[in-house]
Amino acid sequence: MKKDIHPKYYPSAKIKCACGAVLETGSTQEHIEVEICSNCHPFFTGDKKVVDTAGRVERFKQLRAKSDKKKEDAKKAKATKKVTKKNEKSKKKDLKSLKK
Repeated sequence: MKKDIHPKYYPSAKIKCACGAVLETGSTQEHIEVEICSNCHPFFTGDKKVVDTAGRVERFKQLRAKSDKKKEDAKKAKATKKVTKKNEKSKKKDLKSLKK
């Protein structure tokens, strides 16, 4: 096996969190700084963030209503287009019958 190809291993590396907690573990870096750890993470502490679910639901309903309105408008436009095409065809037939 080749010598000096592996990084140096520190068996008692210090991990410092933004909350002030210091943990020891083994690592290839001697000092590590993190923003969140098991002492301050909401999953481990039991603190829950209040989520504005009512706002989310209302936003979803508004988006759904806009989408439904667009679909209805598209259907109306398509129906009107069909009616106008039918009218044009009948007018052409009337003109042909008059020419004869």
